[in-house]
Amino acid sequence: MHASAPDRPAPADPARIEVALGERAYPILIGPGVRHRLPAEVARIGARRVVVVSARPPEWTPDPGVPHRVVPARDGEHDKNLATVEQLCRAFADFGLTRADAVVSCGGGTTTDVVGLAAGLYHRGVAVIHLPTSLLAQVDASVGGKTAVNLPEGKNLVGVYWQPRAVLCDTEHLGTLPEREWRNGYGEIARAHFIGAGELRDRPVAEQIAACVALKASVVAADERDSGLRHILNYGHTLGHALERATDFRLRHGEAVGVGTVFAGRLAGVLGRIPPARVAEHRDVVADYGLDTTLPAGVDHDELLALMRRDKKATSGLSFVLDGSAGPELVADVPEPAVRAAFTGM
Repeated sequence: MHASAPDRPAPADPARIEVALGERAYPILIGPGVRHRLPAEVARIGARRVVVVSARPPEWTPDPGVPHRVVPARDGEHDKNLATVEQLCRAFADFGLTRADAVVSCGGGTTTDVVGLAAGLYHRGVAVIHLPTSLLAQVDASVGGKTAVNLPEGKNLVGVYWQPRAVLCDTEHLGTLPEREWRNGYGEIARAHFIGAGELRDRPVAEQIAACVALKASVVAADERDSGLRHILNYGHTLGHALERATDFRLRHGEAVGVGTVFAGRLAGVLGRIPPARVAEHRDVVADYGLDTTLPAGVDHDELLALMRRDKKATSGLSFVLDGSAGPELVADVPEPAVRAAFTGM
């Protein structure tokens, strides 16, 4: 059941975080009612017409303030594919969208991923503004310009870097989320604990979102295209992505990242990179967010290993972002016996 959308103007002072990318810099606004700022952001970038791709009901889909078409979408991994990208691009063409126009996404993380990729490909790139409506999308998926869809062979294997022109994280959307969607977002917040966001467990959700976004914005500004530092944002994701595929997405992204974060701590311990207390901290933090810390029943270790070898980061054997005395870093050529040892007991 969806809550009714309050029809009121946005407050004067939402949290504002800038992604500092020179001429391509853009704002992220966080707070109640910021979706009502969409017309101002559309006007700021000079778009004359807009296609709004929305996975939310009409009362939660804001008017962009210019001639527009709303294209309905559906959140979920099973629509995160090239067929959906083609459908969206054809809808853009049917509406007569040009490079002077813009696309708006309104939905969860899979919607921002798919719409971002379609915007990045159509006419070799049209402006996109994201209105992430789930906790996971607000803390992570909508920020940073990574867009991708899945192939049967693996997650996020086809994509481009295409930065949005603005991100509007309206915390009023979170009031419509079922409990499982909160857990899905908390998986990304738990992982952020180990890559520099600090202790977030007792802070209000708006502060948790802002802390995660600020961390990601600083990393993206320093390393937009994953040549080094940005790898730390994939903490917990190598096993997480494999678990999503192995369970046919019964395990949600954030839930899988939570398990992957516990595993990353165990693997770092097996390799002698961190002491036992830090290994235990990984489990405690993930558990405190209400997430599972064990592998789902019936998942085959050999299948997980095969999926992880196809991970985008795996340019040299099994590769993982792991904690260590100098902080998290990408570690290549991790021995398979160490990975299997980390699985033991999970």
